[in-house]
Amino acid sequence: MSKASNFITGRIRGCGYALKGALILLKTEPSIQVQAVIAIIMTALGFYMNITATEWILQTFAIGLVMSIEGLNTTVEAIADFIHPDFHNKIGFIKDIAAGAVFIAAIVAVVVGCIIYVPYLF
Repeated sequence: MSKASNFITGRIRGCGYALKGALILLKTEPSIQVQAVIAIIMTALGFYMNITATEWILQTFAIGLVMSIEGLNTTVEAIADFIHPDFHNKIGFIKDIAAGAVFIAAIVAVVVGCIIYVPYLF
């Protein structure tokens, strides 16, 4: 096989692993499941309110940000639990920081949602 063929095959395989990971996340993590439902509701609301292209971009980025950071948070927690399954203050600290990142992303998403939808409602 040529280098180009190996490169393309590797990228396709990598996409498969990424899709598998996303599906595992959606099937096993309640917080991502809740966020996916919220994303569906906000997407439906966007169609209903006929938001602008710029608003769609902001909403899509906000949804993607929250769900991506939640995925990273889940990963950090899984690694921390694997490395040190018993309670440890430092592990708790690491998990709290990862959860804090999700919280910040969620607050930003709520602000973006308010900026987009409040003018449509009032």
